[in-house]
Amino acid sequence: MPASASALFVAFTLLALQGFGGVLPVAQQVLVERRRWLTREQFVELLALAQVLPGPNVVNLALIVGDRFHGTRGAFAALAGMLVVPTLLVLALAALYARFATLPAVAGALRGMGAVAAGLVIASGWKLLPTLKANPLGRPLAIAIVALTLVAMAVLRWPLVAVVLGLGSVSVALAAWRMAR
Repeated sequence: MPASASALFVAFTLLALQGFGGVLPVAQQVLVERRRWLTREQFVELLALAQVLPGPNVVNLALIVGDRFHGTRGAFAALAGMLVVPTLLVLALAALYARFATLPAVAGALRGMGAVAAGLVIASGWKLLPTLKANPLGRPLAIAIVALTLVAMAVLRWPLVAVVLGLGSVSVALAAWRMAR
């Protein structure tokens, strides 16, 4: 458990800086493996809640974790940690990008960062795979839904809203049906 709201601010600031461009995989590593503030199961539960709420998942997760440990003060501390320093960095990088965007090295570096962020998300999903044992859908069906989502998004290029409403609704209905049995 974090000792104070200040500890939450520092932890989420460092977390945000480590995961620049892909904070969620780093959040799992820091909150579960390094600091041991949450178990894997707790992390998955809080992440599921964060994904349902409007706004960026990791920002919602920061609010939920902060609130869990230190109430409203903790929620604002974690949120500030997640946003203040990264926002200042993004503003500085945007100014630099505007000046140097035409350089091939800059364009190549940005493409490389995108690949790294995708790899981090895949690695995080792989680490959290064991938590599917407790999922009402069961591991095979959950993996099938993930595969369908990837095909719909990456191959068929369906809009995100359609995929979330379609496959998300089917997933929720199947989970509710299985839980009712």
